[in-house]
Amino acid sequence: MEVSIDPSAGFCWGVVRTVEIAEETLQKEENKDIYILGQIIHNPKETKRLEEKGLKTISPAELDKIDAKNTKVLIRAHGEPPATYDKAAQLGVKLIDATCPLVTTLQNKVAKFYQDGWQIVIFGKKDHAEVIGLRGVCNDECVVIRTVEEVSENVDFSKKTVLISQTTMDKPTFFDIKKEIETNVSQFVDARQIKSHFITKETQCRAVYGREGKLIRFANDNDIIIFVAGRNSSNGKSLYKTCKKANEKSYFIEDIKEIEPNWFVTANKVGITGATSTPTWYLEEVKSYIEKTSNN
Repeated sequence: MEVSIDPSAGFCWGVVRTVEIAEETLQKEENKDIYILGQIIHNPKETKRLEEKGLKTISPAELDKIDAKNTKVLIRAHGEPPATYDKAAQLGVKLIDATCPLVTTLQNKVAKFYQDGWQIVIFGKKDHAEVIGLRGVCNDECVVIRTVEEVSENVDFSKKTVLISQTTMDKPTFFDIKKEIETNVSQFVDARQIKSHFITKETQCRAVYGREGKLIRFANDNDIIIFVAGRNSSNGKSLYKTCKKANEKSYFIEDIKEIEPNWFVTANKVGITGATSTPTWYLEEVKSYIEKTSNN
């Protein structure tokens, strides 16, 4: 049985940057407690690895419980709302900002549109860390939706509106939502004015949607696919959906222990892939486990 790892799998550059900042900080600040606000990424394996190096995970609500003089606190790739920065400043807590530059750019866009009086519609998950940050930069005066069905119930079509997306959401649904808003807006403004009344910003991460074509080809090239990701990973769920659509024999796991031997009974080629938050080192462990199991 041939077992291979998807060459397009592994951390996206934003996650690589955040992990590198965390490791550098842990090395340079050996005499200080290093904290991070929330899981560094939505992958329990990588989170555990860094915790074993000394990285401690806390929530923004716990900032006032740490010793500000002997600590440094990282902002993870997902970013934080302005309120978190304000609270840290008041407490004298030193922050190290490891927000993904793509998320920072998105926050700046939302803030600018909000200041200019636009209705902000966010395609995303309301309680996702990234969206909490976006809500924060517009004083939580925005509409967050996940489905086309939610559009008519929540969007005020008479207002000039901008549609943006959480970076890890899927494009097909984004365009369906765009179409639904356009259809309704046309009832309020002349066709010639729609472009000045409703605009969209495709803010999805290329590391996520740019992988879809390669992932589909990889899924088709193998008899079965083992998709490895944290269960809380938004892009993991999205990419797995793409993978499953291309190859019905795709199996989602978070831990090697979830692998079932009967999956491989008729398989000649096994492909291993994962989310942009899945570390390559763990994909290698999954590969070794499958090879060892098949040999036995």
